[in-house]
Amino acid sequence: MKTPVHISKLHGKLHKIKAISTNTRTNNFCFKMSNSFNKKIICTKCYSWAILDRGIYPALEPALQRNSDLFSSRLLEDHEIPNIKDKVFRFNAHGELINLNHLKNYISITNKNPNCSFALWTKRKDLIKFYFNDNDKPNNLIIIYSNPIISTIKKEPPKYFDKTFNNVLEEEHKDKQNCTGQKCINCLLCYSHNNIHQIVEKVKRY
Repeated sequence: MKTPVHISKLHGKLHKIKAISTNTRTNNFCFKMSNSFNKKIICTKCYSWAILDRGIYPALEPALQRNSDLFSSRLLEDHEIPNIKDKVFRFNAHGELINLNHLKNYISITNKNPNCSFALWTKRKDLIKFYFNDNDKPNNLIIIYSNPIISTIKKEPPKYFDKTFNNVLEEEHKDKQNCTGQKCINCLLCYSHNNIHQIVEKVKRY
């Protein structure tokens, strides 16, 4: 039986990596953050919002919305959980964790595919802490705290997180920018357990 989960093939720096994502524009957390009056919030420069707003890929937003509805409304049944054959995989190339159901469904996918390394980007420390206070974290899941404040580098990941992802201006912290000008598939710092816990990228312009 075909899974109802939409899996995206990514482009640009994420070429050759696939992802499961949701609709940024209908996520209450994303809406609040992207409309912040504080322009130091990276969400005010959201690449996902810009891409969806421009309608560059007309079929993308409906597919992401189906994922939003599915992941947030209930837990997936076993036959609905996709089999992932890739070595690395991304959660949240678009969007953010919606609720606890959403996170639990990601965990189910991770557990069903132990030979794949999953990386989850999120700012939702509340959901991560609430869930993992009472549940084991899969060894093949890397959780990356997406630091919302531009021009700051968060050195220590929050509890249950493995790494921090930080955005700086092009001229800032050039010696620390380790996620600039390369393809993710050729790097994989975010997709593997290693001694690099701070990822730093210059802010993109859209």
